[in-house]
Amino acid sequence: MTPADTWAEAAAFMGEAYLRYSFTKGTEQEVEFLIDALGLRPGMRALDVGCGPGRHALALAQRDIEVVGIDIAERFIELARRGAPARATFDVGDARALPYHAEFDAVISLCQGGFGLVGEHDPSVLDGMARALKPGGLLALSAFSAYFAVRYLEETDEFDADKGENTEEATLRNATGDEIPFPLRTTCFTPRELRLLCARSGLGVESLWSVAPGRYRRERPGLESPEFLLIARKP
Repeated sequence: MTPADTWAEAAAFMGEAYLRYSFTKGTEQEVEFLIDALGLRPGMRALDVGCGPGRHALALAQRDIEVVGIDIAERFIELARRGAPARATFDVGDARALPYHAEFDAVISLCQGGFGLVGEHDPSVLDGMARALKPGGLLALSAFSAYFAVRYLEETDEFDADKGENTEEATLRNATGDEIPFPLRTTCFTPRELRLLCARSGLGVESLWSVAPGRYRRERPGLESPEFLLIARKP
């Protein structure tokens, strides 16, 4: 069983309680930042890979951007579809097998997304995102910082230096307050690794910043932020 499959099981347990976690509360700030960074305008098309319950995709649709969200977790797709406007469509799918070809002005994959969970196991994830972009289209990808993970390693965490993978002993809660333990495994990256991965997939990196959930900003990569946000262009 891959980390993505395990995450689908976790999503089935959490359901709508996922949106109670603090890292989901910065959606509006993140979307406003991305609209500016990606030059998104009404009528453009965007693909959200690893969309979860659709918080970014729905916020983009509210701004008259046509969005397709894809996630491996059926439960999250069910939640995203509830009351979604016509400009936002959601499909169950695997980030390792994206079926799109030069259809989108922008592709985003944020937070856990499709990349932190499976990107390290299969290079087809980033290849698929690049393939989905129209020529000249932009990718916005967030990834966990290996620097931050090691610098602030919790006593209950375990960092595999060989794989660049951090395992956190998390506790998940559902809507009724039930709890289960969950080993959250995420791959962490350095800026150099992200640039090399993009080059391999034929993408040109335009910007790379240190960010935190709800606090996206143009800040040079450093040690004090948990994530990197990369902006890359398809030639």
